[in-house]
Amino acid sequence: MARMAVGDGITCMACTPHIIPGLWANTAQSIGSAMHILQARFQEEKLELRLVLGADVHIAPDLLSSLDSGHIPTLNGTRYFLFEPTHRVLPPRIEDLATQLIDAGYVPILTHPERLTWLEHHYDTIERLNQIGCLLQVTAGSVTGAFGKTALYYAERLLDEGRVDILASDAHNVSGRPPILSAARDSVAERLDEAQAMAMVTTRPAQILADVPLVPHGQRSMGTVARKKESQSLWKKLMRKDMS
Repeated sequence: MARMAVGDGITCMACTPHIIPGLWANTAQSIGSAMHILQARFQEEKLELRLVLGADVHIAPDLLSSLDSGHIPTLNGTRYFLFEPTHRVLPPRIEDLATQLIDAGYVPILTHPERLTWLEHHYDTIERLNQIGCLLQVTAGSVTGAFGKTALYYAERLLDEGRVDILASDAHNVSGRPPILSAARDSVAERLDEAQAMAMVTTRPAQILADVPLVPHGQRSMGTVARKKESQSLWKKLMRKDMS
């Protein structure tokens, strides 16, 4: 996987195994220990790939206290962490939890919203989470169609609405879930533009790892849309007034 990532032009990867209570009992300490062993192996193999600590964190009642204690890692020790809702059922009070986490100084990065099966009937929840302050991370394979038509549709919708902050490989192996970003980056560059595509795979990820404060891209995009609508409405009112 590391050789494949380097071959695709990737220079840094976050190690983000799942943390699911009762199923995957990973901790910041256990992930960090394994990461350092792997990084040392990369140096032996002369693989120029930097690893940083993280986790794909599932919702749990003690999530905030586990972050505060350092039991659950943020990304590279920053305010940002990967926040994964349950896939099949909308978690109750998820917006309240996100608000609580943000008020405590953390920034949840909502992982692969385009692949959540409850999205079709609760798209407004994603909109509100984005407005609250959650960043949105879309999986590269969703953009290229590897996860099917539904994930592709919602990935493109989120892109077109200007809500996507990060493209991530979400790599699990070298075949079905490979560490490849270039194909999705090229697709986004064609759909939007090169600058936005590169921001999703280089600029914003680097800013996150450096703990730079970021405003969700969706908040800026929706503000622009709202201003355009206000401008259009004002123009129509002025036109009606002139005609009268």
